[in-house]
Amino acid sequence: MGLKDKLHKLKLKYKDKKMAPAFNAIHTFLYLPNETTHSGAHVRGADDLKRTMNTVIMALLPCLIFGIFNAGYQHHVAAGEIDKVSSGFFSPEFWSFANLTIGLWKVLPLVIVSYGVGLAVEVLFAVIKKHEVEEGYLVTGMLVPLIVPIDTPLWMLAVAVIFGVVIGKEVFGGTGMNILNPALTIRAFLFFAYPTWMSGDKVWVHGAVERASEIAGGAKLDAISGETVLGSLAQGKEISYSVSDMFLGFIPGSVGETSAILILLAGLFLVFTKIGSWRIMLSAVLGALAMGLIFNGTVSAGWISEGSKFYSLMSTEFWHHLIIGGFAFGVVFMATDPVTASQTNKGKWVYGFLIGFISILIRVFNPAYPEGVMLAILLMNVFAPTIDHYVVQGNIKKRMKRLKLKTA
Repeated sequence: MGLKDKLHKLKLKYKDKKMAPAFNAIHTFLYLPNETTHSGAHVRGADDLKRTMNTVIMALLPCLIFGIFNAGYQHHVAAGEIDKVSSGFFSPEFWSFANLTIGLWKVLPLVIVSYGVGLAVEVLFAVIKKHEVEEGYLVTGMLVPLIVPIDTPLWMLAVAVIFGVVIGKEVFGGTGMNILNPALTIRAFLFFAYPTWMSGDKVWVHGAVERASEIAGGAKLDAISGETVLGSLAQGKEISYSVSDMFLGFIPGSVGETSAILILLAGLFLVFTKIGSWRIMLSAVLGALAMGLIFNGTVSAGWISEGSKFYSLMSTEFWHHLIIGGFAFGVVFMATDPVTASQTNKGKWVYGFLIGFISILIRVFNPAYPEGVMLAILLMNVFAPTIDHYVVQGNIKKRMKRLKLKTA
């Protein structure tokens, strides 16, 4: 008897037991469900929700692997132990065992805690409410460790995950019923509950917080910088990273958000597999470029003086906003969430454009928190049903007018 048969036998044995959702989850995660339809017309496909979620995870894996190496690389560069890469994306200084070791040590615990705590809450609610374990957290569990700072305490992450799954999803009815993106709900909770761990200039590079504490305590140690590109620009500082560094991802930041090229490839993969909406991605980029051009024009017209605290980010090349911070990652993986995004084609254009537009607006006018894509997506999650409502009502009015013309 094979593993599939054994799991199916256990599934039947515990069908009416409390732990049935747990057995069902394991069985359907590993194998296609063996239930078939018996009546009526059905749309038949080769995939199900779990396979769709697994496809998104496949798109996230390159960002995770790069983020693991980058975590170690940024730590060693900031500590002065290695020089910055000079030979491009395949530099041996970057893809070294030393960087891998640090990255695995810091990133894997974040992934384990995210999945362990999140799935435990999912199974608990499934047992209590007597329904199947929902698949939505498969992607959320991978997104969460990729959008938090590298040194986020594990207990803090666990608390945030519990809050995000319970308050952000389960209270609305579970997967498919939530109005806010669960991963961003978790990050928003971390930002407002523990702001010192989610902002500032020392939280994005492993060891920077401890080194800063030792310096403040009188220890004779060299300073270790953990600022992101956005953090430096928000403070009016000159950045030491080239455009290629920012595009390839050799910069500090959240674990999975730094490499714009890998995120771009992931976005193309999601569009090709028809999982991610190209309308939302493209319109978000257009919205960001529009807002960036407005700010650049404001600076060129002399309306903002060089001494203004907004000058540095306003004068940043408008297209640079696409490759710094978490904008690209948020647009590709979270703005396109099919549950919380707009459902109509016209609505997707409006929804995406406003996300891009508002992201850059928040980024420039909130120097204390220059990363605005999280708040922009959460805001538009709330307004997505309203956008769709007006799109649908507009279509109804057009059809009613055509009907009146035909009957006249």
